[in-house]
Amino acid sequence: MSKRDYYETLGVSQDATAKEVKKAYKKLAMKYHPDRTQGDKAKEETFKEVKEAYEILNDEQKRAAYDQYGHAAFEQGGGGGRGGFGGGGGGFGQDFGDIFGDIFGGGGGGRGRQRQQRGSDLRYNVDLSLEDAVKGKSLEIKVPTYVSCDPCDGSGAKPGTSAKTCSTCHGHGQVQMRQGLFAVQQTCPTCSGNGKVISDKCTSCRGQGRVEKNKTLSVKIPAGVDTGDRIRLSGEGEAGEHGAPAGDLYVQVNVRDHGIFVRDENHLYCEVPISFVTAALGGEIEVPTLGGKVKLKVPKETQTGKMFRLRGKGVKSVRSSSTGDLMCKVVIETPVNLSGDQADLLRQLEEKMASSSKKHSPKETGFFDGVKKFFDDLKS
Repeated sequence: MSKRDYYETLGVSQDATAKEVKKAYKKLAMKYHPDRTQGDKAKEETFKEVKEAYEILNDEQKRAAYDQYGHAAFEQGGGGGRGGFGGGGGGFGQDFGDIFGDIFGGGGGGRGRQRQQRGSDLRYNVDLSLEDAVKGKSLEIKVPTYVSCDPCDGSGAKPGTSAKTCSTCHGHGQVQMRQGLFAVQQTCPTCSGNGKVISDKCTSCRGQGRVEKNKTLSVKIPAGVDTGDRIRLSGEGEAGEHGAPAGDLYVQVNVRDHGIFVRDENHLYCEVPISFVTAALGGEIEVPTLGGKVKLKVPKETQTGKMFRLRGKGVKSVRSSSTGDLMCKVVIETPVNLSGDQADLLRQLEEKMASSSKKHSPKETGFFDGVKKFFDDLKS
């Protein structure tokens, strides 16, 4: 039984941010968690699927592997997997800790200072010709993004100064508030969860630790890429605030339509017109490939639509050493703009062949014999 798409399971798009993925997971976990569904087996199975999808999409490396290879990236122990219901590290207790941690401070007595929020991932779309996609190409791209501020080295504090420990939360990033029997843990309002306060902000970045800039990057497109493939440039996304790690940049590939070839995975297809004389008597023609022209021998009595395979003339796979084939479909071209003499010669040929049409045109004869039988059957 095939698995559902992880993005579909969580109800998010493929471009969803980590925050959107987590939000969708929390909502579904609240609905389907076994502690809330009173033994409903169907909902327990749904929760398993939701949990598995979240474990993959919430992990940067696993998500990148899933986006490129799908479920196959985690088969035969390749990662992912469903978390079990038992004790261990993947039980329900941990799930509730993840779901309600922002309210009650996590499952293990509080989170302490919040982790620095890494910068956002970015996507850059690049259009390639079929030739460049097949052969590979190095190119430079300009990406508008946030980069670490040079004067303050990403700290957000004015050069020569530094951030001070927050006096409200004492560096923990969170504060506790009593509400009846509960101690509710919330993000510190003074430092916004950073644990530190900048009293003298850098004038270049105004205390953010990053500035907007058009960044020029060199990207190597590997040979064999196709539409939908993504190239991950680790750490080339937006810089995080106050020195937090940068996100990743994903280069999304789109291969433009070609005037001659149509690509299907690693195979190429093209149509080659031939004259009816070549089709009838046979001959040798030239056909195009991405590496230049090659000779193709056409046997006599070739019919239109005949497919010829040129092995190894397709696209080399980006994921293996195998190379696809070139499939050439011959199409017999009817002559146009005939002179009177040329037309007379064709009529003479037709007259000479008419007496033995079954021999020269078996398909035509068989078709009309079938039509005659069809109407005779209708009359009977």
